[in-house]
Amino acid sequence: MTHALSDTAHLSGTDRPSLAEFEEAADFLADVAVRTPIDVSEHLSEVLGVPVSLKLENLQRTGSFKIRGAAYRMSRLTAEERARGVVAASAGNHAQGVARAAQKLGIPATVFMPLGVPVPKLLATRGYGAEVILDGETVETPLRLAAEFADRTGAVLIHPFDHRDVIIGQGTLGLEVYDDVPDVETVVLGIGGGGLIAGVAAAIKARAAADGRTVRIIGVQAANSAAYPSSLALGEPMTVETTPTIADGIAVARPGDVPFAVIKDLVDEVVTVTDDDIARALLVLLERAKQVVEPAGAVGVAAILAGKVKTTGPTVVVLSGGNIDPLLLQRVVAHGLSASGRYMTLQIPLPDRPGQLARVSELLSIAGANVTEVLHTRHGQGLQISEVILQLSVETRGEDHRAHVISILEQAGFEARVMPD
Repeated sequence: MTHALSDTAHLSGTDRPSLAEFEEAADFLADVAVRTPIDVSEHLSEVLGVPVSLKLENLQRTGSFKIRGAAYRMSRLTAEERARGVVAASAGNHAQGVARAAQKLGIPATVFMPLGVPVPKLLATRGYGAEVILDGETVETPLRLAAEFADRTGAVLIHPFDHRDVIIGQGTLGLEVYDDVPDVETVVLGIGGGGLIAGVAAAIKARAAADGRTVRIIGVQAANSAAYPSSLALGEPMTVETTPTIADGIAVARPGDVPFAVIKDLVDEVVTVTDDDIARALLVLLERAKQVVEPAGAVGVAAILAGKVKTTGPTVVVLSGGNIDPLLLQRVVAHGLSASGRYMTLQIPLPDRPGQLARVSELLSIAGANVTEVLHTRHGQGLQISEVILQLSVETRGEDHRAHVISILEQAGFEARVMPD
């Protein structure tokens, strides 16, 4: 559960940002962030039945949208505040965004990160010049330490989402979407604390209103960490119990007060997706779009593939980040292949006599399945003296083919059990 790291000195400014403010922020960020490209996805267009484009924010400096909000927030600090430095707490994207923005603006930065932070994110944050302090097993400890550091030293706390200037900075992404796809009817993007979607919704709807039209905004949360559906139903932010999700970048237990005030008025719908949905989306993005995207950045695509998005016109999906640890990517790809029916691990108990392994191999060949790994053992697992266990990792061509492979084995008298990946 995420610690409520507050930025209370500025939480009173909950009035909706204006189009002029977003445009001013975009002018400033032109020298800090890059204007990320839009790429048409033929595959997702076929799935949804309308033109679908991808906003490739995974190609942003530091690998995510976070630099936009952090940089604009820091640009608004007074000279005296800048001299005191800034402090943040994060296990990933926010840390890198704050560090890079502070480096660009010449502001001393201290970032607290948990001990288990992925090495690439740790090295990147240090590489941008921030002083990194590692402490705690989860992000809870860094959040507390950052707040204490701000109180003790006078450093300005840079919140990842719960501040008006952060929302304005994030919203510049929305202006780019509208400029590059002026006929857009729906924008789909993930929600964590809410800073990105609040900014994008306010910016796009303000720009569209100036043209006499409207744009739908659909938010997507990981089902294991979905604070917004219940909060919106209640009409105010509420804390929910979260469970682990591969989309840890949007695993926030309570919506931010400032973004919630915008989201409840401007976001048209919020849907949820499972970790299996997200794993499938990452695989599709790798294979079809040639994009490396982190799980939190792929939830919009996951929602489309899971049938959670209904739209009648041009749609843009925001890929909000690409900072994924290579080891996690390896596991997620394997999970995505399994969830897509393209990979499975089978356990088959066999009588311990010659020819059984050969027979199973023959059946798999007949079924057109490719065996990638074999374990044949007589030891452990509660086996009788006359039994062995055959464990096979098998490539298949989808759900129907996987079912066909299992059916052929069962028809031949073998009990094939699919192991969880």
